[in-house]
Amino acid sequence: MTSTETKKEEFRKYLERAGVIDQLTRVLVGLYEEPEKPSNAIDFIKSCLGAPSDTDVEKLKAENDELKDKVRDLERKVEELQQELENERANH
Repeated sequence: MTSTETKKEEFRKYLERAGVIDQLTRVLVGLYEEPEKPSNAIDFIKSCLGAPSDTDVEKLKAENDELKDKVRDLERKVEELQQELENERANH
């Protein structure tokens, strides 16, 4: 066997041990058996493998930004309340 053939065979064995070949086979069989073929086979495969869709990612980024803003607002409120508490303690 040549070096290239050996590397290919080692890689194939690695994929087999890792379960990649079985998982890809299941996904491709699922796509084959799908009565209504999806318009985007790549998205179908990604979905079967558990990858988030692009819209999920954008939605999560927007939610993350919103939550960061909320945290900043709450941190400011905590600082204000701590200052008020210190002022009250100083006056009594």
